[in-house]
Amino acid sequence: MAVTLDDDARQYLALFEEVTDVAGQDCLVDERDGDERLVLVVVSDRMGDAIGPGGRTVKRFEDRAGASVRLVEDADDPETFVANALAPAAVYNVTISENDDTVAYVEVADEDRGVAIGTDGQTIDTARRLAARHFDIDDVQLL
Repeated sequence: MAVTLDDDARQYLALFEEVTDVAGQDCLVDERDGDERLVLVVVSDRMGDAIGPGGRTVKRFEDRAGASVRLVEDADDPETFVANALAPAAVYNVTISENDDTVAYVEVADEDRGVAIGTDGQTIDTARRLAARHFDIDDVQLL
Protein backbone atom coordinates (compact mmCIF):
# COMPACT_ATOMS: atom_id res chain seq x y z
CA MET A 1 0.00 0.00 0.00
CA ALA A 2 1.42 3.39 -0.99
CA VAL A 3 1.79 5.94 1.80
CA THR A 4 1.32 9.59 0.87
CA LEU A 5 3.71 12.01 2.56
CA ASP A 6 3.37 15.76 2.87
CA ASP A 7 6.32 18.10 2.28
CA ASP A 8 7.31 18.28 5.96
CA ALA A 9 7.34 14.48 6.28
CA ARG A 10 9.43 14.14 3.10
CA GLN A 11 11.95 16.66 4.41
CA TYR A 12 12.22 14.89 7.77
CA LEU A 13 12.70 11.52 6.03
CA ALA A 14 15.44 12.97 3.82
CA LEU A 15 17.20 14.41 6.87
CA PHE A 16 16.77 11.10 8.73
CA GLU A 17 18.39 9.18 5.87
CA GLU A 18 21.20 11.74 5.64
CA VAL A 19 21.98 11.58 9.37
CA THR A 20 21.47 7.85 10.00
CA ASP A 21 22.20 6.30 6.58
CA VAL A 22 19.02 4.25 7.12
CA ALA A 23 15.98 4.43 4.86
CA GLY A 24 12.71 5.60 6.38
CA GLN A 25 9.38 4.28 5.09
CA ASP A 26 7.00 6.79 6.66
CA CYS A 27 6.95 9.85 8.89
CA LEU A 28 4.12 11.18 11.04
CA VAL A 29 4.46 14.72 12.34
CA ASP A 30 2.51 15.30 15.58
CA GLU A 31 2.18 18.59 17.34
CA ARG A 32 0.92 18.53 20.91
CA ASP A 33 1.16 21.37 23.39
CA GLY A 34 3.44 23.28 21.02
CA ASP A 35 6.00 20.47 20.83
CA GLU A 36 6.70 18.63 17.61
CA ARG A 37 7.07 14.86 17.75
CA LEU A 38 8.10 12.68 14.83
CA VAL A 39 7.25 9.03 14.37
CA LEU A 40 9.41 7.40 11.72
CA VAL A 41 8.93 3.93 10.27
CA VAL A 42 12.36 2.40 9.67
CA VAL A 43 13.08 -0.39 7.18
CA SER A 44 13.15 -3.87 8.70
CA ASP A 45 16.38 -5.05 10.30
CA ARG A 46 17.94 -1.56 10.42
CA MET A 47 16.57 -0.35 13.76
CA GLY A 48 19.92 -0.83 15.53
CA ASP A 49 21.70 1.22 12.87
CA ALA A 50 19.07 3.97 13.13
CA ILE A 51 19.44 4.15 16.91
CA GLY A 52 23.23 3.86 16.89
CA PRO A 53 25.59 3.03 19.77
CA GLY A 54 24.09 4.33 23.00
CA GLY A 55 21.35 6.07 21.00
CA ARG A 56 23.81 8.58 19.57
CA THR A 57 22.60 8.38 15.96
CA VAL A 58 18.93 8.99 16.69
CA LYS A 59 19.90 11.71 19.20
CA ARG A 60 21.93 13.45 16.48
CA PHE A 61 18.85 13.32 14.23
CA GLU A 62 16.62 14.71 17.02
CA ASP A 63 19.04 17.60 17.50
CA ARG A 64 19.10 18.40 13.77
CA ALA A 65 15.31 18.03 13.39
CA GLY A 66 14.54 19.99 16.55
CA ALA A 67 11.90 17.44 17.57
CA SER A 68 11.57 14.34 19.71
CA VAL A 69 11.56 11.11 17.70
CA ARG A 70 9.97 7.71 18.06
CA LEU A 71 11.13 4.92 15.76
CA VAL A 72 8.92 2.01 14.62
CA GLU A 73 10.36 -0.94 12.72
CA ASP A 74 8.54 -1.79 9.48
CA ALA A 75 7.23 -5.32 8.87
CA ASP A 76 5.81 -7.30 5.98
CA ASP A 77 2.75 -8.56 7.86
CA PRO A 78 0.17 -6.49 9.76
CA GLU A 79 0.45 -8.48 13.00
CA THR A 80 4.17 -7.83 13.38
CA PHE A 81 3.77 -4.23 12.26
CA VAL A 82 1.11 -3.51 14.92
CA ALA A 83 3.27 -5.17 17.59
CA ASN A 84 6.24 -3.04 16.51
CA ALA A 85 4.11 0.12 16.65
CA LEU A 86 3.24 -0.64 20.29
CA ALA A 87 6.83 -1.39 21.37
CA PRO A 88 8.27 -1.41 23.96
CA ALA A 89 5.06 -2.93 25.36
CA ALA A 90 5.20 -6.73 25.61
CA VAL A 91 2.78 -7.90 22.92
CA TYR A 92 1.78 -11.57 23.21
CA ASN A 93 -0.44 -11.86 20.16
CA VAL A 94 -2.10 -9.79 17.43
CA THR A 95 -5.21 -11.10 15.68
CA ILE A 96 -6.65 -9.37 12.63
CA SER A 97 -10.42 -9.62 12.30
CA GLU A 98 -12.03 -8.69 9.00
CA ASN A 99 -15.78 -8.27 9.39
CA ASP A 100 -17.42 -4.94 8.55
CA ASP A 101 -14.22 -3.23 9.69
CA THR A 102 -10.69 -4.57 9.86
CA VAL A 103 -9.60 -4.57 13.51
CA ALA A 104 -6.31 -5.63 15.09
CA TYR A 105 -6.92 -7.16 18.52
CA VAL A 106 -3.75 -7.01 20.60
CA GLU A 107 -2.96 -9.04 23.70
CA VAL A 108 -0.48 -7.21 25.90
CA ALA A 109 0.98 -8.02 29.28
CA ASP A 110 -1.16 -6.52 32.06
CA GLU A 111 1.82 -4.59 33.40
CA ASP A 112 2.44 -3.09 29.93
CA ARG A 113 -1.09 -1.82 29.21
CA GLY A 114 -0.08 1.69 30.19
CA VAL A 115 2.99 1.49 27.94
CA ALA A 116 0.84 0.33 25.00
CA ILE A 117 -1.62 3.17 25.58
CA GLY A 118 1.02 5.84 26.22
CA THR A 119 0.71 9.29 27.72
CA ASP A 120 -2.66 10.75 26.75
CA GLY A 121 -3.19 7.74 24.47
CA GLN A 122 -0.35 8.79 22.19
CA THR A 123 1.14 5.32 21.56
CA ILE A 124 -2.14 3.56 20.73
CA ASP A 125 -3.23 6.52 18.56
CA THR A 126 0.03 6.33 16.64
CA ALA A 127 -0.35 2.56 16.21
CA ARG A 128 -3.87 3.10 14.84
CA ARG A 129 -2.71 5.76 12.38
CA LEU A 130 0.21 3.71 11.14
CA ALA A 131 -1.83 0.50 10.85
CA ALA A 132 -4.42 2.37 8.78
CA ARG A 133 -1.75 3.91 6.52
CA HIS A 134 0.21 0.71 5.94
CA PHE A 135 -2.36 -2.10 6.11
CA ASP A 136 -5.87 -0.54 5.85
CA ILE A 137 -6.62 -1.54 9.43
CA ASP A 138 -9.56 0.48 10.77
CA ASP A 139 -8.83 0.09 14.49
CA VAL A 140 -6.38 -1.33 17.02
CA GLN A 141 -7.89 -2.63 20.27
CA LEU A 142 -6.08 -3.85 23.37
CA LEU A 143 -7.36 -7.03 25.01
